[in-house]
Amino acid sequence: MEPPSSSSHAQDLDVAHWESPGFPGNFPQSAFETAPEILVEDRRWRSYVTGVETAVRRALAACAGVGLQPGSVVLSCDRVVKRLNGAHRGKHKPTNVLTFEPPPGFPGGDIILAFETVLREAQKAGRPVRNHLMHLVIHGTLHLAGYDHHHAGEAREMEMLESRLLSRLGVPNPWKPRS
Repeated sequence: MEPPSSSSHAQDLDVAHWESPGFPGNFPQSAFETAPEILVEDRRWRSYVTGVETAVRRALAACAGVGLQPGSVVLSCDRVVKRLNGAHRGKHKPTNVLTFEPPPGFPGGDIILAFETVLREAQKAGRPVRNHLMHLVIHGTLHLAGYDHHHAGEAREMEMLESRLLSRLGVPNPWKPRS
């Protein structure tokens, strides 16, 4: 799936322009290795998750070594996610998290979360919004790393990995029923 043009301008860069005598041939991959950008588009995230950027960074750090790290994590709202979901997936409704793979040859990708949906899901499950946010950041990062949940076996593998990564953060397993 192509990322929305407004969320990533990397496809517009002329890599040859950036090459220099110090970088013969291809531009070095290490030049792209930076911390993911965290954009808080909807300020309500800050009301429900103290230190929201720290929570996102901790979730991303738990995924280190699993695979592709995102270039950005956008904390947005249902309206924006609904528009993107309709435009890129043909589903005209909000969802908790959308993941967009990077253009070929570029690292990263985008993870976009919908505030109202995440809040509603956390409240319904009786979980802190912070924990649900960290779970969904891990979930999106695993999608970027090639994991999916279209089939039962894939879903179970992804859920087990999510619960192991969340345990590193002290977050209870979201797949285990609460007593």
